Amino acid sequence: MHPKGFLFDFDGVVVDSSESHGAAWESAFRELFQQQIAPFPRSHAGKSPMIIAEYFCTVIGEEKRTKELYLLKDKHLDCYFKVPKLLPGVREFTSYLSKNKIPFGIASNATKQFLKNSVHHLNLDFPTVFGVQDYVKPKPAPEAYITLAKALGFQEDDFKNLWVFEDSLTGTTAAKLAGMIPIGIATQYTIEELKKAGSCFVFPTLLEAYTYLTNATAAEDC
Repeated sequence: MHPKGFLFDFDGVVVDSSESHGAAWESAFRELFQQQIAPFPRSHAGKSPMIIAEYFCTVIGEEKRTKELYLLKDKHLDCYFKVPKLLPGVREFTSYLSKNKIPFGIASNATKQFLKNSVHHLNLDFPTVFGVQDYVKPKPAPEAYITLAKALGFQEDDFKNLWVFEDSLTGTTAAKLAGMIPIGIATQYTIEELKKAGSCFVFPTLLEAYTYLTNATAAEDC
């Protein structure tokens, strides 16, 4: 069945933002603690900024300053904003969805300001965008995708026909818990890891997912 709607994570699916976030974490950590930050743990990909801040603070025994680091990183991310790199297939996919009047949007664990800045500077066609401040419980809880789906006009009965594009195990779990169909984008984890986490299909980027979808649609029309 053709999906009724498409929900997108942002970092690792729409953009490669590793340099943008990495630079902000490093500069904020250096300002706060006057020392070098620990390497980013792959296991924390897709997790909320507060959890990531807690990890970095725990490494140096400064858990009590987690919120301080979180807020300062968000400030650095805005003040020293680096435009993330657009990943392949995004414009093709959003143009196709808009043309065919298929609802779509973004639900990310990134902050609202970063999403707003990125969408603006990259001139992206995502009319509905939710960030970490919009949820009580960020991913891996299902709230992010349920919030987005409802904002797009979907009822709970529709969730089983919604595709969710995710590059992280955290986000894949959120999509599964929401009763939706996780689709892996292998920019962070391997095909095997994403499938084991619950992804029904895995593509290298959105470009391959777009090609698959449009080819399948064309075959149905024949």
